[in-house]
Amino acid sequence: MQFQKIFLLLAGALGLVCAPARATSTATTLPTVVVHGATGSLPPARIEQTIADYQRWLNRIAERHAVAGLATALVVDDKVVFEGTVGYADAVTKQPVTPHTVFRLASLSKAFATAMTGLLVDDGKLSWDTKLVDVLPYFKLKDMQAASEATVADILGQRLGLPRNTYDNMLEDDISYEELVRKLDEVNLICGVGQCYGYQNVAFGMIGDVVLARTGDFFYRQVDKRIFYPLGMTTASYGRAALESNKSWARPHRASSHGWLPFEPNETYYRVAPAAGVNASLRDMEKWLIAQMGGRQDVLPTSLLDVLHAPGVTTPSELNATPWRRARLTSAYYALGWRVYEYGGETLIFHAGAVAGYRTMIGFFPKYHVGVVTLWNSTGPIPSGLMPMVFDDLLNLPHVDWAQIEGNPKAPAAAPKRKKLRRHRPGYRF
Repeated sequence: MQFQKIFLLLAGALGLVCAPARATSTATTLPTVVVHGATGSLPPARIEQTIADYQRWLNRIAERHAVAGLATALVVDDKVVFEGTVGYADAVTKQPVTPHTVFRLASLSKAFATAMTGLLVDDGKLSWDTKLVDVLPYFKLKDMQAASEATVADILGQRLGLPRNTYDNMLEDDISYEELVRKLDEVNLICGVGQCYGYQNVAFGMIGDVVLARTGDFFYRQVDKRIFYPLGMTTASYGRAALESNKSWARPHRASSHGWLPFEPNETYYRVAPAAGVNASLRDMEKWLIAQMGGRQDVLPTSLLDVLHAPGVTTPSELNATPWRRARLTSAYYALGWRVYEYGGETLIFHAGAVAGYRTMIGFFPKYHVGVVTLWNSTGPIPSGLMPMVFDDLLNLPHVDWAQIEGNPKAPAAAPKRKKLRRHRPGYRF
């Protein structure tokens, strides 16, 4: 696999593979917030109504062919109370999506990286405060004083001081991760390390190099041994070859005048495996959601979850990113591989992802031990409005058709005479 070659090249060029070393200190400057403390319960009748409403909304999605394929689940108190699937893993062959169909997770992968790092911190292999310059010989920033202060928590908490999505465009132009990560010293910082939010994929990928340096093992193998296997995530994997080896895997699709058309998966973000390299089925993600809500203390204890989910750097742009965010959010932060929102007065742990032909969303309310995960294999904004509709139902908030599926489908506008039509591409914000 491509990411395996990346790690091998790094190991050979930089001598990163070494005997496992213990961190000199496991002290942390991360916030000590009890995220999983207070508990509450939702009325059973409200949960039943939410399930009925959600099925009705999914039926609307299916009737409108608004996605190529989609899989979603609602989890309450460590139990899957609802599973729903729509459409096809492959719209040409008509292979249906099932709960076992494997999707690319895109940026939902980041939470696996942060959880893996947290387990190594608990093992004493490194610290959240481990300096990158002490582990990665290649690591430089344009401001070397700032570089000397940058820590593991800074890259995982999206607060390295780099402009948003640094070098993603070059990664998409087929420039290698190894080259791009060595060019970080050419980029002007927008703030001091740890002082502001700047979402990254290339820089986030450095956690894989840190894990390799401190354990002598490849990052993806550590995730497999410490997370996938003990949680029973039997189809979870990294890389395109692993995706396509499954009996049922969701092809990415694009819209056309003839309906949804599948295309070949893009390799680009598999090259930054910690940031966007995981594949998993809905059944896998149900297990992951349960673990993140505290239901698998043997794998992810509450003491670690409180660190992973603690609000970190503020993300004010999130408050206005979409209509449902504008209406429902009163605060927004980035934690460690997760976003932390105040949604309708309740703490919501959330993340979303997008790569070519795939979209993903996961979110849960730790107070109520209730969460939703949704995976779909096509472009288009409609499904992203479903999750906040479910959240509103669960919290008994005023109903809003965030997905715009309850009215009659809009008829195509008539072409104006003697005017050239403009083509617009829908925008996505995750």
